[in-house]
Amino acid sequence: MAKFLGTLRKSDLEGGHFQLESQDGQTYVLEAKHPFAEADVGQRVEIEGAVDRNVMGFAMTGPTLKVKSIKKV
Repeated sequence: MAKFLGTLRKSDLEGGHFQLESQDGQTYVLEAKHPFAEADVGQRVEIEGAVDRNVMGFAMTGPTLKVKSIKKV
C-alpha cells in the first residue's frame, strides 16, 4: 500500500463522487467501503491505498484510488 497526501474534494459529475487532489497535481477518484462526510471536503488528508488502473468508471476525472485508510493532517 502507498500513501497519498492531498486535499479531499467532491465532484457532482455523474451523480457525485469524492476525489483526492494530490500534492503532485494528480486527481484520483476515491473508492472506499465507508462513505466520506461532506464536512471533510477541503480538508488536507493522508490516504493509504492502491491505485487500480484496471477499473473503468463514469467519473473520468482520474485513476481510481482504493482507500484502505484516511486521516486528516
